[in-house]
Amino acid sequence: MTVSVIMYKRMEISNTDIALFTSWLYLPWVIKPIWSPIVDIIKTKRFWIISMQLLIGLALIGIALTTHLPIFFMVTLFFFWIVAFASATHDIAADGFYMLGLDQHDQAWFVGVRSTFYRIAMITGSGLLVSVAGYMETFTNSVSLAWSIYFLLAAGILISFSLYHKLILPFPDSDEGRLIQNASDIYKEFVKLIKDFFKKDKIVLSVTFLLFYRFGEAQLVKLVSPFLLDSREAGGMFLSTSDVGFIYGTVGLILLSAGGILGGFLTAKNGLKFWLFPMAIAMNLPNAVYVYLSYFQPEPFWIVISCVGIEQFGYGFGFTAYMLFMIMISEGKHKTAHFAITTGFMALGMMLPGMFSGWLQEQIGYQYFFIWVLLATIPGFILLPFLPIDKNFGKKK
Repeated sequence: MTVSVIMYKRMEISNTDIALFTSWLYLPWVIKPIWSPIVDIIKTKRFWIISMQLLIGLALIGIALTTHLPIFFMVTLFFFWIVAFASATHDIAADGFYMLGLDQHDQAWFVGVRSTFYRIAMITGSGLLVSVAGYMETFTNSVSLAWSIYFLLAAGILISFSLYHKLILPFPDSDEGRLIQNASDIYKEFVKLIKDFFKKDKIVLSVTFLLFYRFGEAQLVKLVSPFLLDSREAGGMFLSTSDVGFIYGTVGLILLSAGGILGGFLTAKNGLKFWLFPMAIAMNLPNAVYVYLSYFQPEPFWIVISCVGIEQFGYGFGFTAYMLFMIMISEGKHKTAHFAITTGFMALGMMLPGMFSGWLQEQIGYQYFFIWVLLATIPGFILLPFLPIDKNFGKKK
């Protein structure tokens, strides 16, 4: 979803089509609770982690081999769908693996590190390797060939990780599949898991928060890269592909990591309830840097890097609260499947706003669009005081 936006922009797909079709790639995360019981019941989390990494690597090879086709948009989207479904399945297993191996305090302590490495993986794909793609665009004088090379590199990384994790991942005692006799048993288990989830305290309010906490960011994330790449006449910053990769792979990565680790440390010390409001401010207020960039379009590269760095630090710090909140409402007997449900609502909160964000930006321009993004953060703030959060959740005992 992140890289496809940059690639399709460089291959001259419109912002409207980019935002609409790449937002549909969130759908596997939205509906993954439907098959999360299968991951929870059949085989082990370790098995699903390893096999899905391998499948993602193979799908990335498919993208690499089809970027030059006249119908590349349709074909590459098909392979992106395979990546999306495999990645959503991987999320179910990896989240469960994380929670099975750590107690509540350790989950809070390591959530900053976990979030940081999740973002490092994204920065590697949308930062470091994008810089390579930008260099190859210049070197080969072919956008499609440059991105083929990108996806071959990405495929090599995923396949290597699959082999590495097969050798290195531990075997938690609680990570085991259960014998299910038939499809009816799976269905009954699924229905029971859903019912148990919606019996939780103030669950409707919690789900509403999951949908709206990132309402502004869901729209912002689809248009940041097109904004940085677009010409100044179109309201953008007219950076190169390598420039965008460099920004997210250097200062952006460092500050994002610092924000995530700091968030994990502070919540482990004072608890989630204490830091929830400051983290919500940190996640949303820095989006104002794009209002500044769109209005003044400063030419010094260091200003652009600084603005993105501020936004990335705030994101890393603020996202910690979101992750911990999902872990909190997932606690219980079926926490792996329930966490999958929460991430499904998270994905829905990213998918629906993202779908219309490209069209909206093309109607009102980048300047007004980024102002709208700031206004879109208000619903999430309104819900904060009403959330059912134990004041000791996440705090070191």
